[in-house]
Formats: sequence, structure tokens, C-alpha cells
Amino acid sequence: MDPASIAEFIAVALRVSTPLILAALGVLISTRAGVLNIGIEGMMLAGAFAGVVASASTGSAPIGLLAAILTGAALGCLLAIMVHVAKADVILSGIAINIAAAAGTTLLLFLITGSKGVSSSLQSQVLPSIDIPVVEGVPLLGTAISGHHVLTYAALLGAPLLAVFLTRTPLGIRLRAVGEKPEAAAAAGINVKRYQFWALAASGAFGGLAGAFLSMGYVSWFAQNMTAGRGFIALAAEVMGNGSALGTMASAILLGTAETISITMQGGGIPSELVQTIPYVVPILALLLHATRRRRLLKRSAA
Repeated sequence: MDPASIAEFIAVALRVSTPLILAALGVLISTRAGVLNIGIEGMMLAGAFAGVVASASTGSAPIGLLAAILTGAALGCLLAIMVHVAKADVILSGIAINIAAAAGTTLLLFLITGSKGVSSSLQSQVLPSIDIPVVEGVPLLGTAISGHHVLTYAALLGAPLLAVFLTRTPLGIRLRAVGEKPEAAAAAGINVKRYQFWALAASGAFGGLAGAFLSMGYVSWFAQNMTAGRGFIALAAEVMGNGSALGTMASAILLGTAETISITMQGGGIPSELVQTIPYVVPILALLLHATRRRRLLKRSAA
């Protein structure tokens, strides 16, 4: 590949990785609080739908973004209520949210537009892209890292900020204590359920952000089941990140790069069915390697 093609590939990889980074960071927040957010896929989907409908109704992209965030956060709160108030299983509750979001968005899309497929009849708004001063004029570098969507830069900045929050602030340290040693945290006067409630709400908000990027940045419309399993890939990225915000972001970019490779390989003479499996095969292989490495480390520590 020539340098110009490499720069373009990096730009596409960052764009493809954006929803994975945002969703994976959301999963990281809830996981560090001791609650696995399996429902992140549904929260992304609902956020994507809410963003399109709200922006089309008001003619304002920021309002659409806010609607996506609030919708994801609301579903995070719903998951917390199901777990802590109704005493439901967290895994089954997350799966229920995914199913409800898939069915609910399709139904609402049909009721609003008369179509079960795409919201093309809605005049939805899109969020802006940002050109980085000085960098945008640099050959190759400007192509690779300038001119991206505002949520792409938010995702890239969000990981180090979240790392600082979890490791350097009292609130973040208490959140980690709740996830690692809930009994000790409760004995120290920390309200475990309250922290898990707000962690799930924040996780859902990140999922809403990821969904907003899909429908207001990656494309400019909502389509049925447009998340296409990205929430589950984000779950894999969080596991691969091993509890680290920066590691989670790096893993999400790796998986996003795998998806980018599958996109660029289409039409190259390779069967399309085989190419389309790449974004899903890579997380499985990566998780296998991660599990093998972790098992070896545990054996060494035990020895």
C-alpha cells in the first residue's frame, strides 16, 4: 500500500472504531462497579433511534445527541432497577433489553415513517466533523487524524479521562472498590447499590453516544438493527482491555481495524461471506489468546 492509502485506511479505521470505543468504555464503567452490562447493544440501538427522531423533530443535532444519551442512560437505569429492585438476573435482564430495543425501535420506526427498514423519510441532522488546526494541512497526517467526527475525538479523549477518573479520583476509587470488594466497601460506608445504579446509567449514556455516532455520524439515518452486533464486540474489547481504560480503547481500535480490513477486502475476489466473518472471528481469537495468557499468569502466580 502507498502512504496515501495507508493514511486513508487509518482514517477509516478510526471512524469504524469510534462506536466500539464508546460502547466498550461504557461496559468498562459498569464492570468496574461489579455489574456486567450485557444490554449495551440495545442501549446503542435505542440511542441511535432516539438521536434521529429527536434531531428530525427539532431540527437540532445537539438535541438529537442529548436524546440519544438520555435514552441510553434511561435503559441503564432500567437495567439497574431490574437487577436491584426486581432482583432479576443481570445477564437475562441485559438480554431482555437487547430484544426489547430491537423490537421496539422497529415498531416505532414503522409507526413514525411507515417503513420497517430505514428512516430515510425523516430529515434528521448530523453532528459536525472537526478539522485540527495546523495538522489538517500536513500531508498524510492530516488525512489520517484530522477531519474526523466530533464523537471520534470524544472517544479518543474519553479513554484517558476515564483512566484518570478511575485511578486518581475518590469517586472512581470508590467505584472500583464496589466492584472488587463490595462487602469491604459496604463496611466502609459506601452504598454499593447506589454506585452500581449510577454506573449502569453512565454505561448506558456511553452506549447512547455510540448509537448517536452510528445514526448521526457514521451515516445520517437509522436502520433496523443497525448496531449489527457492535455491542457484543464492545464487550469483547472490554474483556481484552483487562480492566484498563486505555487497554479497552486499544482493543476496540484493534477490533475496529479488523472490521476495516473486511470492508477493504470486499470486492477483491475473496468470497464476501468469508470476508464478512472477519470482524467476528477476530474477537473470538483475541479472547482465546487473552484467556490463555491469563491462565498462564494465574498458574505462575500460584506456583
